[in-house]
Amino acid sequence: MSRIMIVDDDEKVTTLLSRYLSAAGYQVIAINQSAKALQAANATHPDLFILDIMMPHPDGFTLCRLLRADPKFAHTPILIITALDNSNSKATTFGANDYLAKPFNLDELAAKVDALINSMD
Repeated sequence: MSRIMIVDDDEKVTTLLSRYLSAAGYQVIAINQSAKALQAANATHPDLFILDIMMPHPDGFTLCRLLRADPKFAHTPILIITALDNSNSKATTFGANDYLAKPFNLDELAAKVDALINSMD
């Protein structure tokens, strides 16, 4: 079972995504404080990260860079979700594998998650 870590300061978002992805057969770790994400990642070794951009320090771009700088997570897929306009180029510049704009369709999220998880096989 693949592990997905969701990092978003909005508990409604992490609850929704956790329920949806758990029902799809994934083990989900939800973090609502980005400052705790690296510690949690080291403890759980996720197969995929889903990061929000607009969070208290560190923001999603910074967290993405920090994950990419860690050899354990340098190749772990990262999906950025954000309400910011024109973030796709920024997301990939900071090391993310893909990007999803809020509000998003859960089927679109599932397709991106499946593609990213399967890219690691």
